[in-house]
Amino acid sequence: MSSNITSSPSDIRPPFSMETAHAKVQAAENAWNSRDPERVALAYSVDTEWRNRTEFIHGRDEVIAFLKKKWARELDYKLKKELWGFRENRIAVRFEYESRDASGQWYRSYGNELWQFNNEGLMTHRYASINDLPIDESERYIGV
Repeated sequence: MSSNITSSPSDIRPPFSMETAHAKVQAAENAWNSRDPERVALAYSVDTEWRNRTEFIHGRDEVIAFLKKKWARELDYKLKKELWGFRENRIAVRFEYESRDASGQWYRSYGNELWQFNNEGLMTHRYASINDLPIDESERYIGV
């Protein structure tokens, strides 16, 4: 990785190259795996817009509230993201994550995200389509 790419997601700015797009995806994966809503929210513009399944989220404060609820019910969350494509200020990723609910049922969730960034490297739009698959604990492979 070149010396102008740092660990802060907003330090990686468009227009993206193959190297910076991969770095942006890895920075997002690292942040989400921290399960720290405030840390994750720093990668998004103050007026960010999300569609996550059937929820529409507007702004960092709603992102933080959403993530707190998410990780209160999706326990032992572990995520893997993969760059699917990019151009200028947009990135497409595929992802999967595993988590369990309070009863101990494990799930693997699959999906795709479309991201758009401003010139400061903050995500202004995130559109996520996600499907959940109940799995046995023995079927886990993400972060095991």
